[in-house]
Amino acid sequence: MEYLNVLAAAAASWVFGAVWYMALAKPWMKAARIPMTSDGKPNGNGSPLPFVLSAITMVIVAGFMRHIFATTGIATPGAGALAGLGIGLFFITPWTMINNAYAMRPFSLTLIDGGYSTIGCMLIGLVLALF
Repeated sequence: MEYLNVLAAAAASWVFGAVWYMALAKPWMKAARIPMTSDGKPNGNGSPLPFVLSAITMVIVAGFMRHIFATTGIATPGAGALAGLGIGLFFITPWTMINNAYAMRPFSLTLIDGGYSTIGCMLIGLVLALF
C-alpha cells in the first residue's frame, strides 16, 4: 500500500506544480531568463524531458518523505502537512536560493520556485498522512 501512497502524493505535488507554473509562467520565464521567440514563446524544442524528470523527482521526494514519516511516527494529516511544509521551506527553498544566487538570478525566481517546493512538499506530506 505504501507504493500507492507514494504515487498519489507524488501525483498531487506534480499536478500542483503544473497549475503553479502555468499561473506563473511569464514571471518565471522572465526571472529564469528563458530565451523567447519573437512571438513571445520559449525558444527551444519543447522537449517532454523536464516533465518526465519532474514526475520522477516527485516520486523520489515522496518516497523518502514516506520513509522519514514512518521512522519518526508522523501519522496525522496535520503533522504530515506541517512536516512537508518544513521540508519545503527549510530544506529545499534555501538550497534553491543558494543556486539562484550563484547563478545571479533574480530573487523572484527563488520566490516562485521556493513557493512550489514549499507547497508541493506540504501536499506530499498531507497525502502521505491521509493513507
